[in-house]
Amino acid sequence: MATPVLDKVEAESAASPYITVTFRIRRFNPEISAEAVWEDFQLEIDPKERVLDGLHKIKWDVDGTLTFRRSCAHGICGSDAMRINGKNRLACKTLIKDINPEKPITVEPIKGLTVLKDLVVDMEPFFQAYRDVMPFLITKDTNEPTRERFQTAEDRERFDDTTKCILCAACTSSCPVFWNDGQYFGPAAIVNAHRFIFDSRDEAGEQRLEILNDKDGVWRCRTTFNCTDACPRGIEVTKAIQEVKRALITRRF
Repeated sequence: MATPVLDKVEAESAASPYITVTFRIRRFNPEISAEAVWEDFQLEIDPKERVLDGLHKIKWDVDGTLTFRRSCAHGICGSDAMRINGKNRLACKTLIKDINPEKPITVEPIKGLTVLKDLVVDMEPFFQAYRDVMPFLITKDTNEPTRERFQTAEDRERFDDTTKCILCAACTSSCPVFWNDGQYFGPAAIVNAHRFIFDSRDEAGEQRLEILNDKDGVWRCRTTFNCTDACPRGIEVTKAIQEVKRALITRRF
């Protein structure tokens, strides 16, 4: 019996890992128009590659005007948060094969922050809220420490989860309260306040609690869990916010 032999075209097709994917990107250039438009790009891409790889292919090979942020490309810097198929994600951590590539992959900027161009938003309001909660260790002793500030493993574990924040804004820009009122501190700022409020070495917990007791502070949270779902680092954001609320009521932290 003769061994079946694939012709050259069939063999190459069977061996190719690439599929055709449509990227549907929300474009905005204030120098051209005040309105954003959707633009489609078709790519041949390995489904095991990431959305960020697809954006690179478009920018490098198709349209060099496409604008987006990225830096480390490994889920640490938090630069490339965007809405992919309607959900906040990091483009560098989202595989093509995991987001239904048979249909167009929609990519748009995160919500609640002013769009500067294409997928780039103005992050200054986000970082101002972060700065406002004093995200650094504060002690009453102003002298230079002569030894390490010791902490038990149990004390460290108390705030371990909130040390993982990479300031990508995925949580804050998924919050309906933040969408409707940019004055709200937002989940990321509260998470970073939590990290120091519950640090046994810090002595400014009361100050941070008073900052978050403001009308635009922690009480604006409606516990929708959008922030927890959006966090690419798996932080239990809603739980952290509730712990800050409890600390405000009990003054125990």
